[in-house]
Amino acid sequence: MKKYRKWSTFLIACSAIFLSVLDLFIVNVALPSIKTGINGTDADMQFIIVMYIIGYASFLITGGRAGEYFGKKKVFLSGMLIFTLASLSCGLSQSAAQLNVARFIQGVSAAFMVPQGMAFIPDLFPDQKERIKMLGIYGSIAGAASVIGQFLGGLIPDLEIISESWRLIFLINVPIGITAAVLGLKYLKELPVKITGKFDLIGSLLLMLTLTAFIYPLIQGRELGWPIWSITLLLLSGVLLLVFIYYQKRNIRMGKLPLINLGSFKNFDFKMGLLISLFYYLVQDSYFLINTVNLQSGMGISSARTGMYFVCQGLGYLMASMFFTPLVTRYGKYISLIGSVIMITALLLHLILFNSNDASQLYIHIVLFVYGIGCGTILPSLMTISLKNMPEDKMGTSSGIYLTLQQISVALGVALVGGIFFSKLQHPVLASQFPIAYQWATLLNIGFLLIVSILLLLMSTIKKA
Repeated sequence: MKKYRKWSTFLIACSAIFLSVLDLFIVNVALPSIKTGINGTDADMQFIIVMYIIGYASFLITGGRAGEYFGKKKVFLSGMLIFTLASLSCGLSQSAAQLNVARFIQGVSAAFMVPQGMAFIPDLFPDQKERIKMLGIYGSIAGAASVIGQFLGGLIPDLEIISESWRLIFLINVPIGITAAVLGLKYLKELPVKITGKFDLIGSLLLMLTLTAFIYPLIQGRELGWPIWSITLLLLSGVLLLVFIYYQKRNIRMGKLPLINLGSFKNFDFKMGLLISLFYYLVQDSYFLINTVNLQSGMGISSARTGMYFVCQGLGYLMASMFFTPLVTRYGKYISLIGSVIMITALLLHLILFNSNDASQLYIHIVLFVYGIGCGTILPSLMTISLKNMPEDKMGTSSGIYLTLQQISVALGVALVGGIFFSKLQHPVLASQFPIAYQWATLLNIGFLLIVSILLLLMSTIKKA
């Protein structure tokens, strides 16, 4: 009975990462349906992804610290309830503005509930070997959520349950969130509060303003012909970044705990790992954006079938990650290099295959499966490469920096690659324009992955020297 209770509590804690990942991936395949439903623009489609990520990235570190101040159970339940309400707001939104505000709130609430869910694992499984095993299961649940999200994101908009079935991709979170909150209230026990420094809300707000001032004009400015305000905001983002760095250094000088400890950047592996991860994550979600729009709007493939294609990609990812994860500690950089080469090869096959409207379904399944294998080969090793030589006293802060940069890179990739893709589509949009737009955007992603490969080779060469 005690073991059963431990497992059930673990699954409740995992509901946070499941919902947060599900909601990131479920929108990818459904974007064209959402755009039609809210009468949105190409920029609105990008913001549906980006606003969630900006909220998540800006408050991820703060969310982790919040549990140390106010109690992990309280923050977990509060985050879950706000996430559920924000999901309800997304499902009921009548305009792009309403939807994207709700998506931002979803991202912020996810940033508070996810770190708490992970924090319960060491308490539930104090034995190190058992804990490592459960962390692997935790990661597998996140991977499964991405596959389920892509499948449901394709299936649900084609259902005729309600007049605008795309709304169900958000409303489905409501019963899950309420159930998780009720079970969490009953079964999760409060962990000891550990106050380790001042709560840096100013740092979080500065980071959010910096990201918004940089990413918003990249997306909206292109669509409006780069008005003066968009250029001004881009310049302002540079100023805000300098203010943020100054504020972090000031906190260190005054003996206060900074949001981001800049001392971590003195570690060579950490710096190189972040740079490699930056270019990889520029590709991560921008791939889903351009392929979703190209498959549905360019090639005329249904939402449900598109979702099934991406399930093949997800299955390839899960299979490769399970096989290569045990080898990461010993062969991390080389495994990542193999993964990047597989992804580049798969994207070259994408360019050949998706240049035709009569592409074989079998070939599309195979190519996406191969791309998923590449993702599953490289992704498990990226965080290990960055953090494996980090001193233990800096591990917590450094992992927070890594996860924050991960989300920033995803948002930036959607803005840059999506911007290139949509800039090649003229109005009125014709099916004949999609191959060129897709080629430009995919070539940019191939370029990013080539940089990843070069950096991995450089890192290996420097280490050997």
